[in-house]
Amino acid sequence: MATIEVVRSRELHRGDSTEGIVRERAFEDDRAVVGRSRISGGVVSAWHHHGTRHLYGFLVAGRIRFDYGPAGREFVALTIGDFFHIPPGLVHRDVNPDRREEAVVVHVTVGQGPTVVNVAGPRG
Repeated sequence: MATIEVVRSRELHRGDSTEGIVRERAFEDDRAVVGRSRISGGVVSAWHHHGTRHLYGFLVAGRIRFDYGPAGREFVALTIGDFFHIPPGLVHRDVNPDRREEAVVVHVTVGQGPTVVNVAGPRG
């Protein structure tokens, strides 16, 4: 008989790492990973991308800015309740502009291969 799986917040497993981001996994199969990322107040993460995977997310707490584009000069800012999509291979970094509040994102990566690839930065 089919059942509903539940993973409690305290039961999440540590996900792949990027400096400045705490990633936790709830569910994973060969096509998708469902998890949560936490970025402490005032943190600017290292540059990274998600390989050949699409990343879909929803900001549940705090604020976040994604820097990307040539030399990292483009950005998009999100507030609570915003959804986003990061296409495969897009080099970016996560920025929490609020020094007092943690930013929390619930996300799904879809595709195969590594969920995160850390890099030196975007191309000029």
